[in-house]
Amino acid sequence: MKKMTYKIVHALFYAVSLLPYGVLYVLSDIFYVFVRLSGYRRRVVRRNIETSFPEKSTSEHRAIERRFYHWLCDYFVETLKLLSVKPASLLRRIEFRGFDQVEQCFDRGQTCAALLGHYGNWELLSATGLAMQRHTDAVMGLIYHPLRSDIFDRLFIDIRQSKGGVCIPKKDILRYLVGYQRENRMNLFGYISDQAPKWENIHLWIPFLGHETPVFTGAERIMRKMRNAVFYVDMERPRRGHYVVTARLITTDPASMPEHEITRQFFSMLEETIRREPSCYLWSHDRWRRTHEEFDRRFRVVNGKVIKRTET
Repeated sequence: MKKMTYKIVHALFYAVSLLPYGVLYVLSDIFYVFVRLSGYRRRVVRRNIETSFPEKSTSEHRAIERRFYHWLCDYFVETLKLLSVKPASLLRRIEFRGFDQVEQCFDRGQTCAALLGHYGNWELLSATGLAMQRHTDAVMGLIYHPLRSDIFDRLFIDIRQSKGGVCIPKKDILRYLVGYQRENRMNLFGYISDQAPKWENIHLWIPFLGHETPVFTGAERIMRKMRNAVFYVDMERPRRGHYVVTARLITTDPASMPEHEITRQFFSMLEETIRREPSCYLWSHDRWRRTHEEFDRRFRVVNGKVIKRTET
């Protein structure tokens, strides 16, 4: 039954993806009206924007909010379009910059890792193989957290792998990377690293958009272990439906950097991207619901492990 349901869902979304971009953006405009009327996560969105930009006026906050909802609807139709769009057509809408540095690392036999946030259209990272000039056989992948819905989880895997990318659940990534290393296969994997960790996974707090923010450090640990060259993926949206995706080198020697410095640099660079154009960030995610004060009240760290204060 699940298999049949998935085939129907996939067929419907694929049919929609065949529509021209212009028609898809008309649909996005219609979705925007319904999303705004429904008040989708408005309280979270408004609070996040207001507390991240206290220096801005209420009218400026509301303008960012409106543009955010427009972008969110565009993100949805642009992501669907990946199911059927031809690579040549996609490359007319994406300009890849800085990926020659990735290929230079591959020339030296060094694998790479990319850090990015929920900004612009992060699904486009699955198409970075199209930016490769010489290493067209390198593995390009995205690490993901499986969705609760099996059907939509499969759909997004199909979308992300439709342009040659490889999707790997985060719990399995190290095993895959070790396997690629044994096969001497060059690879670039993207880590979307601005999610909010659960209490037991909080090992670092850093300033981000005016908030003391709990962050994941697992990606950095993997990069050190694998001796990856580390890049930040910057994204710009100069106009609707067009993106500039830039790979900015952080380090080719992660082991030489102080602990957590890669993570700190990533969040600093991500904040710079967001402040340049705030509306293309995923403000609907309640990433600041956990505070340092509550963490200190409820938990303590013993030998690097987070435990509840009632535990011995």
